[in-house]
Amino acid sequence: MTTNPDDDLNALEAHLAGTLKPVTPPRDLVQRLRARINFPAREDIVLRFQDWRKLFLVFGGVMSGLLLLVTIARAFFHLARKHM
Repeated sequence: MTTNPDDDLNALEAHLAGTLKPVTPPRDLVQRLRARINFPAREDIVLRFQDWRKLFLVFGGVMSGLLLLVTIARAFFHLARKHM
């Protein structure tokens, strides 16, 4: 007799849903986290994207890094095929 893994998983989920209860965090912990997390204003985000020279430099750096990574991967692949 074989058992279906989906049935086992559904039974386990049903058991856990009845066993585990949701826990609310302490209010002071939530307030401290909100104080530590700060989102920049929309104007700051727009100014960062308008600095196109820095954006171009970052984009060029990422593309150069990817090109270097692909080149190294191809070299390792070539060396691995030679030894077989």
